[in-house]
Amino acid sequence: MKVVISAGGTGGHIYPALAILDKIKEKEPDSEFLYIGTHNRMENVIVPKKGIPFSSIEIYGIYKKQPWKNVKTLTCFIKSQTKIKKLLKEFKPDVVIGVGGYVTGPVIKVAHKLGIKTIIHEQNSIAGKANIYLSKYVDKICVSFISSKKYFDEKKVVFTGNPVSEVAIKAEPLDKTTLGFNKNKKLVVFVMGSLGSNKVNDSLFEIFKKVTLKDYEILWITGDNYYENIKKEKFSDNIKILPYLDDLVRILKNTDLLVTRAGASTLSEIIALKIPSILVPSPYVANNHQYKNAFDLIDKKAALLVEEKDLNYDNLIPLIEETLKNQSKILEMKNNLKQFQVNNSSDKIYEVIMDVIKNERKS
Repeated sequence: MKVVISAGGTGGHIYPALAILDKIKEKEPDSEFLYIGTHNRMENVIVPKKGIPFSSIEIYGIYKKQPWKNVKTLTCFIKSQTKIKKLLKEFKPDVVIGVGGYVTGPVIKVAHKLGIKTIIHEQNSIAGKANIYLSKYVDKICVSFISSKKYFDEKKVVFTGNPVSEVAIKAEPLDKTTLGFNKNKKLVVFVMGSLGSNKVNDSLFEIFKKVTLKDYEILWITGDNYYENIKKEKFSDNIKILPYLDDLVRILKNTDLLVTRAGASTLSEIIALKIPSILVPSPYVANNHQYKNAFDLIDKKAALLVEEKDLNYDNLIPLIEETLKNQSKILEMKNNLKQFQVNNSSDKIYEVIMDVIKNERKS
């Protein structure tokens, strides 16, 4: 089987794409892959390191606040289709899969024009405009949340969950003592997405400067850029700060409470591992989709919420301490997360891929 996969921009798109590729490799060891991503984003580094053939295209998103820049966006979109057409004709894939990011737009559209079978995966509870637009060009649409099915033609939609959930379940737990934590104390992990967030990190900085020694421990993962600004600062001995942690999911298996953004992949890991969490949705993302992602869990009492505008010591630290002490609340969150679980997501997506390849296109 020959597969082209396209995803870019953030880990929330890239890691589900890699999870899909891993499942195909497991099921079809002789498969060939081509990953098409942007020339200047995370995938340009992450994917080649994994030994996956990678081709980049120059493409940009829509600039709402600087509309004059959209001339370049449109020009690159048109030019990219010529390169994509050449790549697809040379590679001759059986299927093209789009897993999010603006790079997927021209890839899916060109594949459709060439008569190649196409699939997209929507990670968020509220579907992105790009995927809504692309839905008319694809054979199947995989969704992570049942609530996003309403945005698409129901005949094309399959509820698969997010494939990073399966990766999370299979990961080996990391002994927290290897990071210098006490095995007998509860651990609270703070992480704000694969790219970090300077504004929310500024708030956490002010909060942690006020934190005194507690009977629980804190791991704050800042992101590389922010870490450089604060690495010389002094905090209470129960706080450890790291710029980045490979295989973060391994420490999440020994985490008592997670304070994090509400990106789709993060929520999938929370659901898969049944991690009690306080969600701080990013207000800067398209369609406010992180808040809507978070609301799916909060509405079912499967997570707690602190909005970024309310992120301060008085709102956060007492909530953390009250939650850690309230075992019934912890158990309630864990039990309520079960209703969202799809622990064989990668298998479901693989089944959709095989079904699409085997069946003639109907449209």
